Amino acid sequence: MFTGLEFEPIDLPATAEALRTEVRAFVASELPEDYWPNSDFNEGHSPAFSRKLGERGWIGMTWPERFGGGERTFFERYVVTEELLAAGAPVSAHWIADRQSGPLLLSYGTEAQCRRYLPQIVRGECYFSIGMSEPNSGSDLASVRTRAERVADGWIVNGTKIWTTDAHRNHYIIALVRTEPPSDDRHAGLSQLLVDLHADGVTVRPIRNLAGGEDFNEVVFEDCFVPDEGLVGERGNGWTQVTSELGYERSGPERFLSAFRVLVEFVRAMGNDPSRDEAVLLGRLASHLMTLRRMSISVAGMLQQGGSPAVESALVKSLGNDFEKLLGELVRLQAPPGHPRLERCLRQTLLHSPSFTLRGGTREILRGVIARGLGLR
Repeated sequence: MFTGLEFEPIDLPATAEALRTEVRAFVASELPEDYWPNSDFNEGHSPAFSRKLGERGWIGMTWPERFGGGERTFFERYVVTEELLAAGAPVSAHWIADRQSGPLLLSYGTEAQCRRYLPQIVRGECYFSIGMSEPNSGSDLASVRTRAERVADGWIVNGTKIWTTDAHRNHYIIALVRTEPPSDDRHAGLSQLLVDLHADGVTVRPIRNLAGGEDFNEVVFEDCFVPDEGLVGERGNGWTQVTSELGYERSGPERFLSAFRVLVEFVRAMGNDPSRDEAVLLGRLASHLMTLRRMSISVAGMLQQGGSPAVESALVKSLGNDFEKLLGELVRLQAPPGHPRLERCLRQTLLHSPSFTLRGGTREILRGVIARGLGLR
């Protein structure tokens, strides 16, 4: 039973820090001078850039060499992730496959699945979406209604998934489906299927957001056949697999760096002689950012040791989302006029900020996870 939160102070090792200069130089050489960055990992999509990252060995960094991975530490991966986000690099193409679909297959997939998909992901050539949320279900993941009925040599899938990032340009989706009739145990009878997004019976409908983008999607399955080899893990073990997967999704620096460019441009706009109010705000924001970063690095340490920090990850995401939204709102109130880059960052962040709490679980769900972990409910 979980007895308390454990965020052990961890310093990134020298081997990890040594990567920082290398990543910065790579990004500077690959992005054009007029490239305008924002730090939300969803905003920049470039398969060519993802392939170049793959060539450098910066995708699948912690995975086994036999599947194309680098067998490097979670700390080294953390530094690469942090630098790419800080630079606003266009990473959305490979992001989900690298962050959680690949680790899910490593933990629960078959040898054949790992050999087929992981080397492609490592090369930056194969992209995945997450198929968890559904319409009219809110944040209640256990209320999944998408069904997979057993047929000869596979499954027939019917249902709808929503908020599926980049499904309109990705190759596969790992969908949480109900493979058994509902029972008193709402978490039972769920399984995960790996589905080709271009298969017959799959329709992808982009959802336009406030900023005019279409990174979120609705994915509809209508009598879609998925062969037996598409089952990920054990039939009926979907809930356990999904909850373990969410630990990877919730704890990384992308959960508090989505608005980082706003802070960077705010500092530039203030210059070397900020007003008292500007200095106070900067101190407040910097202290929040540094605390969240220390917590996130601590979670990376738990992952490095083979742990499953589900509660700690939920806390990082919950606090990180609060910070991302607060940062944009507070800077907007005190932003000095006449700084186009800051104004542009603010517009993008404020328009995208409603989506921050949708990705990886809403604030209410995360607080429920934390409360249960602490024995409060």
